[in-house]
Amino acid sequence: MKAVITRMNRTLFELLSGILIFGIVCQLFVFITRDRAGGSIGLWIGILTAGVYAYHMWRTLDRGLDLGEKDAVGYMSRQNIIRYVLTVAVLIAVAVTKIGNPLWAFLGVMGLKASAYMHFFTRKISRIFYGEEILPELIIEESAGEQ
Repeated sequence: MKAVITRMNRTLFELLSGILIFGIVCQLFVFITRDRAGGSIGLWIGILTAGVYAYHMWRTLDRGLDLGEKDAVGYMSRQNIIRYVLTVAVLIAVAVTKIGNPLWAFLGVMGLKASAYMHFFTRKISRIFYGEEILPELIIEESAGEQ
């Protein structure tokens, strides 16, 4: 399993593990509500959606960095709008089908944001799988006037 995880991008792994941890913590709070089944289903639909968004953001950034400045801005903006529209579609689908609680689904989607704030904690988890991060030496460029 460690080999599978280490093939994944380290930042993506940290984001996904934070989303999962957020989902587990929220699940504890679902147990104290009346609609446990609807809350759980809604929460995990949101968590799954957040995981898909994390992967989509990673791919968008990876591809966007290969584009020129103007093309990258347009590409990133379009991908961001796609994620917003899909969030609304998922929440509407959960509400209309009544398969789960849409408020818990929204909380699950917010796991993406919560995971970003848990970076200090998920970084420790990634060190277990990836080891210490080795950063390249800083490259200091001399300005044209200093030569």
